[in-house]
Amino acid sequence: MLLLSPFLSSLAGAAIVIGIALLVLPHVSRTNVWVRSLLLGMTAVLAWRYMLWRFTETIPPFSLAPDALASWIFVTIEVLSMVSSTLAYFFLTRHKDRTPEVDQNLTWWDRKNPPRVDVYIATYNEEREVLERTLAGAQALAYPGTRVFVLDDGRRDWLAEVCQHYGAEHRTRPDNAHAKAGNINYTFQQRLKDEDPPDFIAVLDADFVPHRNFVSRALALFHAPTVGLVQTPQHFFNPDPVQHNLKIADAYPDEQRFFFDNVEPARDAWGIAVCCGTSSMVRVEALKAIGGLPTESVTEDFLLTVRLSTHGWKTVYLNEALTEGLAPEGLHEYVVQRGRWCLGMMQIVRNVYNPLGSNNLPLMQRVSLLDSALYWTTTFPFRLISLVGPLLYWFFGIIVVIATVPDITSYFLPYYVAVLVTLNWISHGKIIPVLNDVSQLLAAWPITRAVFMGLFTKGPHKFRVTAKGGDRTRTVVQWPLMKPFAILFGLTLLGMVLPLTTDSGFSHIGQAGDGIRVVLFWTIYNLLVLAITMLACIERPRVNRPQRGVVERAHLSSGHTRITCWLLELGID
Repeated sequence: MLLLSPFLSSLAGAAIVIGIALLVLPHVSRTNVWVRSLLLGMTAVLAWRYMLWRFTETIPPFSLAPDALASWIFVTIEVLSMVSSTLAYFFLTRHKDRTPEVDQNLTWWDRKNPPRVDVYIATYNEEREVLERTLAGAQALAYPGTRVFVLDDGRRDWLAEVCQHYGAEHRTRPDNAHAKAGNINYTFQQRLKDEDPPDFIAVLDADFVPHRNFVSRALALFHAPTVGLVQTPQHFFNPDPVQHNLKIADAYPDEQRFFFDNVEPARDAWGIAVCCGTSSMVRVEALKAIGGLPTESVTEDFLLTVRLSTHGWKTVYLNEALTEGLAPEGLHEYVVQRGRWCLGMMQIVRNVYNPLGSNNLPLMQRVSLLDSALYWTTTFPFRLISLVGPLLYWFFGIIVVIATVPDITSYFLPYYVAVLVTLNWISHGKIIPVLNDVSQLLAAWPITRAVFMGLFTKGPHKFRVTAKGGDRTRTVVQWPLMKPFAILFGLTLLGMVLPLTTDSGFSHIGQAGDGIRVVLFWTIYNLLVLAITMLACIERPRVNRPQRGVVERAHLSSGHTRITCWLLELGID
């Protein structure tokens, strides 16, 4: 028992955090700003207590020796990642719900002369089935002053016929300059010359189907004359590749759910909500003031938010499910999409709005840009080097974190528990250990590559469209994506097993003392994450697409008979 005392004592911090959670959180509201601030503040304090210990106790003095260099590189990326996390905690202390504001302002406009609204559906290579679903939804929009335009950069004759059938207008342009932003700008400029130019423009991706009240609900927030753009969340018909390939769609939310349900409402409360492209609506007066959609980045939506802000226009967020679309069905498309988002952000901070530079950015927009830049540049590289850390020890005897088990449980564990408790309480359980690491790891290398490409190369960088549709009826192993994970898994397993079977070249193994337990736990955790990541690279067939797993009460009517039932899945036969 005496030997266990130091370890048991080191668990006190984590036990206190758990105790606070059990005693307090069930009795308070998740939107209470004081409780959120207290919890997130406690998490930040524990985070920086841990980082102070890291710098003072776990790394050797700086030198050019391999072990010192490895330790300092690791802790530098880790501390930058912690700065990013701290900014996120700061934003999450607040929360904005605009539904009551919408309910109060649904008729702010003159009903005899309602604002004219154009709906732009930008498309390039989507299949007929995908586009017809979107057009059917757009045709059913309840707002009377709506005109629907399909902006076809694929210049397909059959699509013109489909548009005519659904009462939409088919538009093309001479070239495909500036991809989606250029496509929208071309029709926007043409419409300004018409006798009935729009007052507002709603933007939908080709696979996003609007609900009947999408336009009227979004339009309500423009009662405030300073609102330039309204963003609504993206919800999906189908599970994303991680959910589908691992068969966890019922237990694990889609990867963007935390952002749309928690980060965007928090950012909105601070006045820094961001445009995410589809499912948004912009005021034409504001768009004219900035010269149309910006084209200096492949993520023109985020840049649009910043540019509107520099001209005095606000972006606000309405957290209501008013559209539904397709998540990327293939893992390759999933990874490409996130790499493009990262590349676009790097283009913004390098070429347009440096958050630390001399420009007319408002303070909170600077903080917003810094937060986004740090997220992309630290989170994913840190995920990669976390896989390398144990390998350095097993093969070269380099320890990047010099610590004992009681040290880890005293400093790291309370912080880790606080993160899980706080973020899961705020988000209704959307942060799941291991699976969150898997989601990040799948795109970690392409995103890290995009960071360097965006920051250190001038470009131009090719715009890559996220493919939707295609043949998904076969099992496909994504070997190019799986190979690096398989190599890392093999090296990690080999590094752990070889010292048990031979003494040759592994004399350093016994020199780590209690730290060997830390490295061993780290190694086993990495093996678990890598194994699940490899499983996610095996794409299972998708049938009845797009399939949406739902469990909700419904009513089935046949003639005069009406039956109450449960809806389990929604799809197309």
